[in-house]
Amino acid sequence: MGSHGFVLTVIQWTSKTNAIGIFAKPGRYGGGTFAHKDIAFEFASWISPEFKLYLIKEFQRLKEAENGRSSLEWNVKRELAKVNYKIHTDAIKEKLIPLKISSVPGKFIYASEGDLLNKALFGMTAKEWRDCNTDKEGNIRDCATIEQLVVLCNLESLNAVMIKQGVEPEQRLMSLNQIAIDQMRAILGHPALGRLR
Repeated sequence: MGSHGFVLTVIQWTSKTNAIGIFAKPGRYGGGTFAHKDIAFEFASWISPEFKLYLIKEFQRLKEAENGRSSLEWNVKRELAKVNYKIHTDAIKEKLIPLKISSVPGKFIYASEGDLLNKALFGMTAKEWRDCNTDKEGNIRDCATIEQLVVLCNLESLNAVMIKQGVEPEQRLMSLNQIAIDQMRAILGHPALGRLR
C-alpha cells in the first residue's frame, strides 16, 4: 500500500470506506470520476506540485485583495469625515476666530467645536470618552460605528452652515443633538450601511 504502484479504484474506495464526496459513474459518454472540489484540489495538489503552488499563491492573492478592500472602506469613511471636517473648520475660521489671534486660542476654539459635535452625537467630549475608555486605542471617532460616522459627516456640514448664520453654540448643540437622534433612528439597520461593513 505504501508504493505508488498500489491501485485502488474509486468504486473500490467508496464501497470499502463508505466515502462521500467522491464517486465514479461507469459509462463511455456520461461516466467519469466526480469529487467535491476540496477533494479534487487535494488530488491535483498531490499529482502536481506546480498546481499546489499556484493554489497557495492564488489564495494569498485573494486574501490580500480582501484585506485591501476592507482597509479601503475604512479609509474612505475616515477621509469622508476629514473632508467634511475641513468645511467645518473653514466656517470656524471665517466666523468664530478673530482675525488677529494667536494659534493657541484658535486650537481651543477648534477643540471646543469638535467637542460640540462629539457632545451632540456621542453625548460626551473627547476627553470624557478617553477617561471612560482607557483600554481602547485611538479616539472617539476612530471607535465610532459606520452609522455614527455618517451622521457625524452630516453634523459637521450642518454646524458649518449654522456657524455662518451666527447661531450661538448652545443653540447649535441642542439642534445638532436632535438632528443626530433623528438621523441615527432613521439609518440604524439600513441595508446600504450594512454593505459598507
